[in-house]
Amino acid sequence: MTEQLTRFDTVGYLKSPEEMAAYLNACFEQDPGDGSLIRAALNDIARAQGMSQLSRDTGLGRESLYKALGSSGNPQFATVIKVMKALGLKLHASAA
Repeated sequence: MTEQLTRFDTVGYLKSPEEMAAYLNACFEQDPGDGSLIRAALNDIARAQGMSQLSRDTGLGRESLYKALGSSGNPQFATVIKVMKALGLKLHASAA
């Protein structure tokens, strides 16, 4: 008997704004310093919300969002802020 494995996808677990914010906060804490984990988290959250709706809300093309938030993407800070605002998330700072 062979086992069937499926790839884990975080998107299925991001159902509420609170879950999305908690996931992003955890990624902020664990990011290695290059923003890759934060970008990946924003990609997961964007896919959970729907990339088409995010495209409409940000005024950015779907393809541009996929490219910016994809594994080889390097989004500008303005794009990150637009995406976070459209997703209903806020960026906060606190003393370390």
